[in-house]
Amino acid sequence: MAYFYTLSIQPMKRSAKYGDKAWKDCKNFRSISGVGELLSIINLVVWIWFPLPIVSEWIVNSNIWVGIIIGLCIAIPCVLIMMRGIKDAGSETLSPSKDTEMYGGIYNHIRHPQTLGEFPTFVAISFFFNSWFLVILSSLFIIIYIPIMIHYEEIDLTKRFGEKYTEYQKRTGALFPKLIKTSKID
Repeated sequence: MAYFYTLSIQPMKRSAKYGDKAWKDCKNFRSISGVGELLSIINLVVWIWFPLPIVSEWIVNSNIWVGIIIGLCIAIPCVLIMMRGIKDAGSETLSPSKDTEMYGGIYNHIRHPQTLGEFPTFVAISFFFNSWFLVILSSLFIIIYIPIMIHYEEIDLTKRFGEKYTEYQKRTGALFPKLIKTSKID
């Protein structure tokens, strides 16, 4: 999932080698990544019936509702942020296009709202299943992968939008709003 998603967020880099075909390839990579993400979620669900015996005792709480409530406290704001990012990015969410302009909306406040919304949802699901092992595993994935993904995506976005994106980076936080802003996207 992570490998194909990382490929999908680099259409400018790939177009230098493959031309306009790179944009379609990135759309396909994003679809493959989506299938990988679905399989990851299915694996989390399968955990309910087939937990690893060595970590099956690592429960969040003996009352399963504690994990569910913690999961909901994480999931609800994350899903709302992710949905707003999807709305404001439009078709670019699934299909990168060289004709796309920089977005507005929530993107005036944070550069990667879909990332901020999507990845912590895996931690929320892990809490739903009452498993510290899954919470730790999901958290480690997020801590390791998100900086890598943002690094590659921002290099590509800088190539794509140039100085306009560099200025945007200076005034907008990657995952959280900057406290002091200079101006908004036009």
